[in-house]
Amino acid sequence: MSDLLVVGISDYKLARHPNVIVTYALGSCVGICLYDKQSKIGGLSHIMLPESSMFNKNDINRMKFADTAIVDLVQELAKLGADRRRLTAKIAGGAQMFEVQPGSLVGTIGDRNITSVKKTLQSLSIPILAEDTGLNYGRTVYFDLETGIMKVQALSKGVREF
Repeated sequence: MSDLLVVGISDYKLARHPNVIVTYALGSCVGICLYDKQSKIGGLSHIMLPESSMFNKNDINRMKFADTAIVDLVQELAKLGADRRRLTAKIAGGAQMFEVQPGSLVGTIGDRNITSVKKTLQSLSIPILAEDTGLNYGRTVYFDLETGIMKVQALSKGVREF
């Protein structure tokens, strides 16, 4: 019997099969699913912001930022028994949820999150196998650790599997 593990905003969870990890209401945030297919160990991170560099390092939640959460999740997955060389990624989110004035940094946060996630994964040599990012709608992500399938549910879009 599998457990449903819920990941909140600025949080991550990791587990083994047959568990399913879910994160709700990804707007401009990005969900990152990391998976070792052979060991069936994986994790899901719900990042809120692209970079930690503009914040005091002693006062931050490292799970909030793409550049720190992904690195930490990879380390935790390795401790659980995943092989870093076999990790793959699937990502979703990074939407522009509201109309904003041109040039507004708030309006580009989704795009900046996507860019930072991709940059961080590339620096760790983790390939992205699938993505459902951008546009203007929220998403919920279910990550099945038995199969490695990322299910993305969006209002009026139905459920898609990646």
